[in-house]
Amino acid sequence: MENLSTVELISLSGLQGVGDHRSVYFTLTLLTYLLIISVNLTLIFIIVHEKTLHEPMYIFLCNLSANSLYGTTGFYPKILLDLLSDVHVISYNLCLIQIYVIYTSVLCETPILTVMAYDRYVAICRPLQYHTIMTPLMVKTMLFFAWCVPLSWIVIATLCTFKLPLCGSHIDKLYCDNWSVVKLSCVPNTVNNVLGYIMITLEITQAFFTLYSYYCIVRVCLKSKEGRSKFMQTCLPHLIAMVNFMIATLFDVMYSRYGSDRLPLTLRNIMAVEFLVIPPLFNPIIYGLNLQKIRSTLFKCCGTHKVLQRPT
Repeated sequence: MENLSTVELISLSGLQGVGDHRSVYFTLTLLTYLLIISVNLTLIFIIVHEKTLHEPMYIFLCNLSANSLYGTTGFYPKILLDLLSDVHVISYNLCLIQIYVIYTSVLCETPILTVMAYDRYVAICRPLQYHTIMTPLMVKTMLFFAWCVPLSWIVIATLCTFKLPLCGSHIDKLYCDNWSVVKLSCVPNTVNNVLGYIMITLEITQAFFTLYSYYCIVRVCLKSKEGRSKFMQTCLPHLIAMVNFMIATLFDVMYSRYGSDRLPLTLRNIMAVEFLVIPPLFNPIIYGLNLQKIRSTLFKCCGTHKVLQRPT
């Protein structure tokens, strides 16, 4: 398949207002990225290291952190390089790779959060059947579809974008996104539009399924003090993560499709990167602080480390 576009470089203009504050933004971005890596790797290490955490809920959580690490690699290294440079360009091929990584991360996050909600629904609403339903095979199957379907779907979407001849080479954003590239096309983009709306519909459907699961959970939990406690400890972090992610992705969709140059540049940048900052950074912290097993394991590991480091 030959690319019909003669565009080799895409220019990005999201950093045009940085000015003399470049070093400050670079430091903050680098610290944010390092913190995202640290908190997510810590959570993954705790879950993998502690055998008592090898349960469906924690396995799904481990995949959520792995997806955050994967998605942020499509954004932070490039933006850090741009903050060190006066020329903010990206090759067309790397632009498509960036689109693929970021979009697959977004599309993987929703089904992972959905299966986490279903796991909590079964655990609280059908506890006697939990181990019959959430078998190791069931967990593997759910994770297979949560990863492979989005990865395959975005291949199709990216190939459709790759085939478009472009009549422009400028994106008014900090990074490449599919809709911004499609808008540069010289020809009608009906197929890309249809694929985009299908993806949005699937995301909304999964979000409603997740919220309905939590509605059922809340109805059961409100009937007893023990149920309310269980909801606060294991379900509330999931619900916060889901709502946080939905709001973040909604900002990006609204900005990409209906964004206006009349909005302040700072506001546009916040809307564009909110889902690449808040969920990857705060999800592990939310879970780490609220899930007792993870918190206990973390304190135990830190305590063991202190004992090992104590001078004799």
